[in-house]
Amino acid sequence: MLILNTGGTFNKRYDPIAGELFVPRDNQAVEAIIETFAVAIPVTGLIYKDSLEMDETDRAVLCDAIASSHATAVVVVHGTDTIDKSALAVAAMQCDKTVVFTGAMVPFSIDPVEATANLAMAVGYARHAPRGVHIVMQGITGTYERIVKNRELGKFECLK
Repeated sequence: MLILNTGGTFNKRYDPIAGELFVPRDNQAVEAIIETFAVAIPVTGLIYKDSLEMDETDRAVLCDAIASSHATAVVVVHGTDTIDKSALAVAAMQCDKTVVFTGAMVPFSIDPVEATANLAMAVGYARHAPRGVHIVMQGITGTYERIVKNRELGKFECLK
């Protein structure tokens, strides 16, 4: 298994000088969570952006990282605003891997509960999910076509 960290709200930290949240160019949030796991999982950081700033070039970098990995299961930490677009791009590769996207609506640095729960659930799900592209968020799991962000409610839902 491999965890690819692309940034997003999951990783954001507050800059008291600028007075704003920023996506750091490190894996601190992900590493803080996985160091509590019973099994070591390698983490690779790439892109380090808010998902609203991601473009097709960034998605190509993500796809290349997944395709070139020797891991058969990959968990992608991603911003929730465009998680669906990146999941679609990965699915279009039709690679023989299990890829599970997750993220957080609240930064780990502000409240670690959601990010921790989502990453832990994504790792467990990735160990047993069939090949394909999946999204795991807020206790909801399924293939990328069925899990959607309800922007009005600020929650993820499973389509029937």
